[in-house]
Amino acid sequence: MGAKQVIFACVHNAGRSQMAAAFFNAFADPSKARAISAGTNPAQRVHPEVLAAMKEVAIDLSQAVPTRLTDELAQGAALLITMGCGEQCPHVPGLRRDDWPLADPKGQSVGAVRAIRDEVRERIVALLRAEGWAAPVATFDTEA
Repeated sequence: MGAKQVIFACVHNAGRSQMAAAFFNAFADPSKARAISAGTNPAQRVHPEVLAAMKEVAIDLSQAVPTRLTDELAQGAALLITMGCGEQCPHVPGLRRDDWPLADPKGQSVGAVRAIRDEVRERIVALLRAEGWAAPVATFDTEA
């Protein structure tokens, strides 16, 4: 049947959704699930404060490119998780959806971005455990 695809979406695909997909792919069993991130109105690049916060936990997002959420991208996905985009959040008919009301890290202080990052990580760990998608030896530690 193959791995499930999970989409993390926010407006600019330059913060929350990038962090979520990176944590998901770091902790998930790739034979069970993989994540992508996208946005309804993608920015030109990932926010610098997000790059810095993720680098602190040994995840390099310097090559990540914000991507537009399209019907083609969503086709075949198992789950869409939107992140604080309110009325701009995408709706894909027939796709299971959850919304995580997370603050936008753009322009926030280092401490605020770290708090958002840590909340994203906690939500990812809970999702992976609930769905049974965690890697067999997942320690949920990005320092390894």
